Amino acid sequence: MSKRPILLSADTPCDIGDELKARYQVSLFPLHIILDEKQYTDGVDITSADLYKAWWERKSLPRTAAINPEEYEQYFSPFLKQGFDIIHLSLGSGLSSCYQNAQIASELLKEQGNVFVIDSCSLSTGFGLLVCEAGERVKKGLDAEQIVQEVTALVPYTRASFILDTLEFMRAGGRCSSITQIGAALMNLKPTILVRNDRQGSMVVGKKYMGKLAPSLMKYVDDQLKDRTDIVLDRVFITHSGMDDHAIVDQIANHIRELQSFGEIVETQASCTISSHCGPNTLGVLFLTKPE
Repeated sequence: MSKRPILLSADTPCDIGDELKARYQVSLFPLHIILDEKQYTDGVDITSADLYKAWWERKSLPRTAAINPEEYEQYFSPFLKQGFDIIHLSLGSGLSSCYQNAQIASELLKEQGNVFVIDSCSLSTGFGLLVCEAGERVKKGLDAEQIVQEVTALVPYTRASFILDTLEFMRAGGRCSSITQIGAALMNLKPTILVRNDRQGSMVVGKKYMGKLAPSLMKYVDDQLKDRTDIVLDRVFITHSGMDDHAIVDQIANHIRELQSFGEIVETQASCTISSHCGPNTLGVLFLTKPE
């Protein structure tokens, strides 16, 4: 009996972009964005620019909503009926109930077929890296159980971090105090947010850079990549929430080339789910490290 083909799937906040989505034939399932009490579908009928405009013009703050078990069940079921085994990578369980809800759906669908759900313990291209690793293994013809085992083993080695240009969106969403935001603005601080994969994707504040955004980003890239020998050089992501000056992204890509010989430097823009929490001009460099 031949093995079933594999359908690779992920939540939209993996932020891998259209080119990698096509390369690895990934099916992306979008989260919900709620703005002015109206529900939108991330990346379908709303953009990050729409969210920023709503905040700057009328102080309307978006909310995000996870995919519920019934939605996952309805999403997975047609693929199972077509004969696929499904590998689905979810937004970190420390950030969202997506993983738990996808697991519930997979249990409900057991009689129809196999849905393997991986907790990325990360966000944005922190788990986009894992989606690509799964995609490479699907292309090699590995079976689903082996892919799940190997990709799950890589979870502790994702490195995801970002620099925030403004704390206004974090403060408005209750993720930092007004006093912290005012202090950071007065001192022109650009804080780094670190995604902790040992805490299922929870975020903590890292190093703070003082000064304008562009030089702060260059220092951040140095701190992330310079003289490191533990980095997997297959791929690095530059992921941002929309930059006022896109030339900064090109400068960062050139600087990355000076520091490390990555096989591929991929620029992607963050989904609304990510952008709604961090605001514009947020940028991160995300990569894998070598297993110890």
